[in-house]
Amino acid sequence: MLPDALLHLVELLARLPGVGEKTAQRFALHLVAEKSGTAQALGAALAELGERVKSCERCGNIAEVDGAGKAVCGVCRDSRRDSALLCIVAKVQDLLAIERSGAMRGRYFVLGRLLSPLDGIGPDELPLPRLFERIADDGVREVIVATPPSVDGEATALLLARELAARNVAISRIASGVPHGGDLECADQITLGRAIEGRRTLDSR
Repeated sequence: MLPDALLHLVELLARLPGVGEKTAQRFALHLVAEKSGTAQALGAALAELGERVKSCERCGNIAEVDGAGKAVCGVCRDSRRDSALLCIVAKVQDLLAIERSGAMRGRYFVLGRLLSPLDGIGPDELPLPRLFERIADDGVREVIVATPPSVDGEATALLLARELAARNVAISRIASGVPHGGDLECADQITLGRAIEGRRTLDSR
């Protein structure tokens, strides 16, 4: 019942994470009916996205290409950051989440994927040589492994710990536990176990 061009747009939109076929169709029909030029502006923005936005050459974060064709993100350009502290994350979304917390004063390295033998992703598929080069070039003294507390995330964390053990850097793993404002009865046993193991001294002052 829909034109082929519109069906193609629905198909493309449905590939986005969290967008089902019905939502994609609603988006597409809205763009067709919209009269303020949103569809044209969206098309132009997507067209230039591939040229102007690339992965950061140093850490893998999202970066805008400069006039010289270089792509270095704002975090890597920020001279106020502690270059001796490096936080390893699985994806850019994790980096952004940590940045919103305001707790990270160092820099980052984005793996882009996690160790997953079932999906055919082994150690050779991880950008470990680039990571080791970054650690050496920046004189990194501490590495924070901030992979998710999943099976693949834990496997990746263990691999990183093993590979970095001989590189004269302190290695730490982010703690995981009960979310702020959460009820203990709603937390799973693994989360509660990690909360107990990661306990800290309570200062009464």
